[in-house]
Amino acid sequence: MLDIKFIRENKEKVKKGVVAKQLDPKLVDKVLELDGKRLDLLQEIEELRAKRNKLAKDKDIEGGRKLKKELQTKEPALKKIGEKYQEALFQIPNLPADDVPVGKDESENKVLRKVGKPEKLSFKARDHLELGEALDIIDVKRAAKVSGTRFGYLKGDAVLLEFALVNFALETLIKEGFTPLVTPVLIKKDAMRAMGYLEHGGEEDMYVFEKDGLVLVGTSEQAIGPMHMNEIFELKDLPKKYVGFSACFRREAGTYGKDTRGIMRLHQFDKVEMFSFVKPQDSDKEHKYLLSLQEKLFKALEIPYQVVEMCTGDLGAPAARKYDLEAWMPGQGKYREVTSASNATDFQARRLNIKYQDKGKTGYVHTLNGTAFAIGRTIIAILENYQQKDGSVEIPKVLQKWIGKEKII
Repeated sequence: MLDIKFIRENKEKVKKGVVAKQLDPKLVDKVLELDGKRLDLLQEIEELRAKRNKLAKDKDIEGGRKLKKELQTKEPALKKIGEKYQEALFQIPNLPADDVPVGKDESENKVLRKVGKPEKLSFKARDHLELGEALDIIDVKRAAKVSGTRFGYLKGDAVLLEFALVNFALETLIKEGFTPLVTPVLIKKDAMRAMGYLEHGGEEDMYVFEKDGLVLVGTSEQAIGPMHMNEIFELKDLPKKYVGFSACFRREAGTYGKDTRGIMRLHQFDKVEMFSFVKPQDSDKEHKYLLSLQEKLFKALEIPYQVVEMCTGDLGAPAARKYDLEAWMPGQGKYREVTSASNATDFQARRLNIKYQDKGKTGYVHTLNGTAFAIGRTIIAILENYQQKDGSVEIPKVLQKWIGKEKII
C-alpha cells in the first residue's frame, strides 16, 4: 500500500508507475476522488460533533437531537466511503524503482549475466520426465488417476534428492543467520490481501476456501510476512531473516496448455523461501544479498544459470524490483526460471502495519523475499544437467552426503 500523502503530492509519478505495471492510471484518480470525499465528510462530521458538544453545554436538547439525527446519517456514510477508499487504495501497486527497465511483459526482461557454460552432450538430451520415468522416480500418470492433471509423485531417489536440497539450503542459510520455519499452508484471506497478492487477478490463481476465510499459500513467503503483523521491531533486532519450508499451491490460471509435461508447473509443489524484514536504508543491499545467496546455491550445484532483471510489466503488484535466476535445462534446450528475489520496499509493511522503532520514532520496515529452492524445478535442472548417456543421473557432489550415493541408476 502506498502512503496516501505521497499519492496526493505525486499524482503524475504514481500514474506513471501504475502504467509501467500495465495497469489503468484511472485507479489513481479513483483513489484521490474517494479520498477527497472521505476527508470532506470527515470534516463535516467533526464540525457537527463540535456543535453538538456546544449545544450540550448550553443544554439545548432540541438542537442536540437534530444534530444527532444528522450524525446518524453521515457516520454510516463515512464508514461506507471509507471502505470503498480502502479497497481502491489496495488496487494501487507498488511503484517500480526508478531504474527498473520499462517493458510490457517478460519478453522485455533484461539478462544481466550468465554463469557457467552449458555442457555439450555427446548424445541427445532427454527431458526430466523421460529420465524420471525410466529411473522410476517420477510418476505423473498415477498422480493423474488420484488427483488429476498437474500433479506428480516423487519416488525413491527423487524424494531423497528433495530432502537433500532442503537440508543443503537450511545448512547454508542458518549459517547466514536465517531462522528456519515450517510455515502454515492455510492463511487468513485478510493476511493474503495484506501481502498484496489478491488484487488484479491474483485471487484467480489461488485455492480460496470462502466458508473458512482461508487461502492456500502459493509460496511460504505469504505465511512469513504476516507473522509480525501489527508489531514494532526494535531497530537493533533488524534485519530479521527467516527461511521457510512448505508445500505450495497454485491453480496455474491462465497457463492452459503451458508446461503440462512432467513436474515443471504443478498445482502442488514444495519450496524453501527466504524472507527478510530490514531497515528502509538497507533494502537494496539486502536484495542483492538474497540474490547472491541464490547464486551461491546454484553455483554449488554446478548448474549453469543466468540472472534476469524483470521489466516493469513483469514485476507483480508488491515488488519494486525483482530478479529471476534461470537455470539451463538441456532437455528443453533453454534457460528456465528456478528462483526469484523481490524487494517490496514498505508496500507490504504498510498493509500489515509492521514498523520499527528508533529513539522513540517509528517507521515502516521493508520486506524482501527470495527463493532458495523451488524443489520440483531444481530437481528438473539436476536431472537434465547431470544425465549420462546410459540414462543414469549423477548426483551433485554437494548433495551426496545426504543421499549416500553418487548416482541414480
